[in-house]
Amino acid sequence: MTEFRTLYPEITPFETGFLDTGDGHSIYWERVGTKGAKPAVFLHGGPGGGFSPTHRRLFDPALYDVILFDQRGCGKSTPYASLENNTTWHLVSDIEKLRAMIGVEKWLVFGGSWGSTLALAYAETHPDRVSELVVRGIYTLTKAELDWYYQFGVSEMFPDKWEKFLAPVPEGERHAMMAAYRKRLVGEDKAAQIEAALAWSLWEGQTITLLPEPDTSDKFGEDEFALAFARIENHYFVHAGWMDEGQLLRDAHKLADIDGVIIHGRYDMPCPAKYAWALHKAWPRAEFHLIEGAGHAYSEPGILDQLIRATDRFAGK
Repeated sequence: MTEFRTLYPEITPFETGFLDTGDGHSIYWERVGTKGAKPAVFLHGGPGGGFSPTHRRLFDPALYDVILFDQRGCGKSTPYASLENNTTWHLVSDIEKLRAMIGVEKWLVFGGSWGSTLALAYAETHPDRVSELVVRGIYTLTKAELDWYYQFGVSEMFPDKWEKFLAPVPEGERHAMMAAYRKRLVGEDKAAQIEAALAWSLWEGQTITLLPEPDTSDKFGEDEFALAFARIENHYFVHAGWMDEGQLLRDAHKLADIDGVIIHGRYDMPCPAKYAWALHKAWPRAEFHLIEGAGHAYSEPGILDQLIRATDRFAGK
């Protein structure tokens, strides 16, 4: 049996800094690997999740020059948990600014979960700037996907976790859970805001892996992380990413000349596999891997294996 590929060894950045967006945000970024090697950008999930040092290890450091950055309002970027001037299209613009900053014409774009949404939005806006596209845990941000996770669907698989997600919301508001959470996450009552942020965040942290993984889910229960994660994610989802319904699949023809890989877990609860399948049909040039025995998280062995194989292959390894 073929051995699963795993993360590269721990690595520290060779350069870090902050990008002033010009509209009130300061974006923390770092570069890892080998300066001048194959350029790549890593797009984290959430939105509002920030990246972690582990994400640096998805690329062979001898063959890649990778930019990782905390999207607006999260991680080390400031102002923290800010929703102002914070939309999908602001982030697409930030990615372009980072590309121009390091002076490359094209780069490999890598994104998982919300990062796949952002990667597709960026690639469809700037297809000439994308050398290859690696996407995992496909989320196209349609109303059906949002309802499945936050209204009815995953609730049937995780009734115990769902009960905790319902808890901060009075029964009379439960017909519109995202809107009910929005009211609390942007409200003046700080205690209610933190309670809602933790419940929103833990719902995700505890449903993204096929089997419980405390190493993955524990950070979702930290007040500071949960505040940015829940506020920003809810803000994006209430507004459907500032995209037309079905826009990312509608415009997938713009990816026709881009090599890519689509990786998705068969039992991904937040992001049903039918949307990854639809992307595969709309973008046949990309390799498609539906991973058996896997949920949503990139850390699951079968998913991680294909991610590393993809970055290796696109570096000519």
